[in-house]
Amino acid sequence: MRENHYNIGLDKNPANYVPLTPLSFLARSAAVYPNHVSSVYEGRSFTWAETYTRCRRFASYLAAKGIGIGDTVAAMLPNVPAMAELHFAVPMAGAVLNALNIRLDAPSIAFQLDHGGARIILVDPEFAGVITDALSQMKGPKPFVIDVDDASFVGGRPIGQIEYEAAVAQGDADFTSILPRDEWDAIALGYTSGTTGNPKGVVTHHRGAYLNAVSNILAANLGQHPVYLWTLPMFHCNGWCFPWTLAAAAGVNVCLRKVEPTKIFELIKKHGVTHMCGAPIVYNTLINAPDAPKGNAARSVVGLIAGAAPPVAVLEGAESIGIKLCHVYGLTEVYGPASVCAEQPGWDDLPAHERARLKRRQGVPYPLQEAVTVLDPETMREVPRDGETIGEVMFRGNIVMKGYLKNEKATREAFAGGWFHTGDLGVVDEHGYVIIKDRSKDIIISGGENISSVEVEDVLYKHPAVLFAAVVAKPDPKWGEVPCAFIELKEGAKATEEEIIAYCRGHLSGFKTPKAVVFGPIPKTSTGKIQKFMLRDQVGSAKAIVT
Repeated sequence: MRENHYNIGLDKNPANYVPLTPLSFLARSAAVYPNHVSSVYEGRSFTWAETYTRCRRFASYLAAKGIGIGDTVAAMLPNVPAMAELHFAVPMAGAVLNALNIRLDAPSIAFQLDHGGARIILVDPEFAGVITDALSQMKGPKPFVIDVDDASFVGGRPIGQIEYEAAVAQGDADFTSILPRDEWDAIALGYTSGTTGNPKGVVTHHRGAYLNAVSNILAANLGQHPVYLWTLPMFHCNGWCFPWTLAAAAGVNVCLRKVEPTKIFELIKKHGVTHMCGAPIVYNTLINAPDAPKGNAARSVVGLIAGAAPPVAVLEGAESIGIKLCHVYGLTEVYGPASVCAEQPGWDDLPAHERARLKRRQGVPYPLQEAVTVLDPETMREVPRDGETIGEVMFRGNIVMKGYLKNEKATREAFAGGWFHTGDLGVVDEHGYVIIKDRSKDIIISGGENISSVEVEDVLYKHPAVLFAAVVAKPDPKWGEVPCAFIELKEGAKATEEEIIAYCRGHLSGFKTPKAVVFGPIPKTSTGKIQKFMLRDQVGSAKAIVT
């Protein structure tokens, strides 16, 4: 073979190649927009120059504590400015950030701290009790504890050796960041929300964080200086990479401790919020809030919504309160959103119901993701673009995790055939848009017929009395299993099992209609996902359902 003359003497060097890292976004915004507001929270605000200095100071503090390459720093924090800062300060010290789910119990936290080998943990006073219990249950060395005080929170107690602001003050403002030697170096560790056994530790890298941060700007049309409201937990897939996205776009982090509709509407109006993110449950809560602004009173906001197909009622309802939703889809293993239902010209002119039907698809690859499609997991061939043939949704590209920490078997299985296997079942329509039908474990097989729980839930959400709905398989002696609906009613609303079943029968084939209905609060995760495994456990008992 002839030698490629385009490679002769044309090597990588510091002038033409720098490993990609989202740390560069912070340095640039601090230099270009030093006086632009970076974050606001409860009457306090910072500029990008101040945030850059604070991050370098805390990175310096970490380095002085012996934290460096290969070390883990955990955080048990709500959406406060310190949490956003840690997304830069920790990797600046060469370490890896492990943002913990603030709704976890002590045994789960203890496992993650042990498994990830956290050497330091930052703790909000609200979670002092559960962290104290978790530390006592750890099997390995306990991490050094740093308190992050919050004057807006009443309660809790200090459990650390130093408070965050004191640690920041001790650091060197001129600290030189430890940039990754390889963009493949780990930047964050996040744990899956598995329902059985221990969760898996997802390791992400600087390259993927950089690319997905930019993808967020492109997919949601953030532009420059967006004002972003933190309705999505920063611990969830590192806030879908938005801490890094906001630095790249020199935007404003409007921090929010808890999802409260009245507070959210107040912040949208006060700060001129332009963008937000959340699960369908977040938007449904806002839509049904008694003080939700309507019509001309509603400020226009772009909202990213994720998960399986959001109910049409949620997409339509969001528009009524000024929120234009953009549907994205992903998992922890792909940094949060890695596909988007890219809008086409003319959609805005369609009737609301038709527009919502199109926008609820999981869509196409994120701008900087290589591919998302539906494959037959046995043959690894793409299913026909007929909107009917079901396969497994899979991703490939630079916005995919390194793998699972200390779990080579699970990593190999996840990447079998050169694609990341999501475990979600879906189809591809004639336009090449992916549509999720269900999680593989959530498909209901009744008398040999497949029933999508998502399809049944979509109908239930259209009922005027329904606030939240979930459908799972209920064992049945004749059909094997049948749909069982769990319903959480809107405040003051009433409905009976017979009424709900009759309503569904008017919109669905008979075999897809729920055969039982249970009313009451539906268990949800801290990110708003309904915990179907708990509902499946409930219907597994004959005493759990009264039909």
